[in-house]
Amino acid sequence: MAGNKLIVIGGGAAGFFCAVNAARLNPSLEVIIVEKSSKLLSKVKVSGGGRCNVTHACFSIAEMVKNYPRGAAFLKKAFHHFFTTDTIQWFEDRGVPLKTETDGRMFPVSNSSQSIMSCLLKEANNYKVQIILNTAVEEIVAGNDMQQLRLQNGKTLKARFVCIACGGFAKEDQLGWLKKMGHSVISPVPSLFTFNIAHHDAGKLMGISVPNAIVKIPGTKWEQAGAVLITHWGFSGPAVLKLSAFAARELKDKKYNCKITINWLGNVDGIKYNENLANEKLNHLRFNQAAQKMYNKNPFLLPARLWEYLLQCANINDTVRWADLPAKAQHLLSKLLCSQEFELRGKTTFKEEFVTAGGIALNEVDAAGMESKLKKGIYFAGEILDIDGVTGGFNFQNAWTTGYLAAQAIAKASKE
Repeated sequence: MAGNKLIVIGGGAAGFFCAVNAARLNPSLEVIIVEKSSKLLSKVKVSGGGRCNVTHACFSIAEMVKNYPRGAAFLKKAFHHFFTTDTIQWFEDRGVPLKTETDGRMFPVSNSSQSIMSCLLKEANNYKVQIILNTAVEEIVAGNDMQQLRLQNGKTLKARFVCIACGGFAKEDQLGWLKKMGHSVISPVPSLFTFNIAHHDAGKLMGISVPNAIVKIPGTKWEQAGAVLITHWGFSGPAVLKLSAFAARELKDKKYNCKITINWLGNVDGIKYNENLANEKLNHLRFNQAAQKMYNKNPFLLPARLWEYLLQCANINDTVRWADLPAKAQHLLSKLLCSQEFELRGKTTFKEEFVTAGGIALNEVDAAGMESKLKKGIYFAGEILDIDGVTGGFNFQNAWTTGYLAAQAIAKASKE
């Protein structure tokens, strides 16, 4: 019988957090996690290079939601009920203290994702959460007091409550079983990826990182500031990953073929460099460093190899002194420094941080308890919702928040 039972679809961060908290908040509730693969908490395991970037040390909801290209307004409501501080406290109460790194990312003090996995698995064991592996759900037949799950192996499961926390899907047709329930699905597209560049002669600069660059898609509103890492295939780093997230749909529409520009000077001492400012600085150097060779003097604190590369692109050879810099070459150098153009030709998945933009339409889900507004007893948590964050612990915070709120709502409803 379905009885007082919760089935959580998905054995990832959101699914586990929902399951263990629901079981704890109502010990009489029977909780089962159904996972389609043979692995549990796989993203938790590999995140942050195996250290697990649990959350981000941001304690202002208004600031926190700026890190979500999609779902910010929804999370703004949800974060009032379970936020960063709650996540930190939850893990600390269970013997897993977190630490903050200089960029705001938070990791377990142990520096091992195993600490987070072990904590969640221990909670599951403590509260008798059952786990079924290698079992995919093909269909949910929703009823007011009982949900029926048809499994890939032909069997069926019944439960009063179902929390769908199966992560994101790469293709819309993989979400057909949820559409069948009557829910609207926002078509998924990739987010958090690096840029492949055509005719990329900057590839010889592989490994160079510029801390304060600005990357832009010309003709659009999309630009992001931050570190840019030059790779053998193109560009990576926080600025590129953030841009890929915020411009995910536009880049998909362009089939990842468009121009991008990089302002290598970016923001220095609170000043956003442009060609005019760069030109003024170059003029100043022509008079004040007149006798010095340009290759020997890097006035913008750029990595030496990048500075030499930009001089070569401006047709300035290694014998030219500042006083001898031709006006035409100076203007070209200013342009290269502040808006060097590259041809984007495809993308590369960014390791374990890959997420999808898209999923269940948020206007069909209650932000306070994660219950479907269309089907009583059906709840959602994590990346299956049309919510995605930039890299830095934000996607996990979405998982913890939505998982917890679903658990809380289900535990309350199961006592009624």
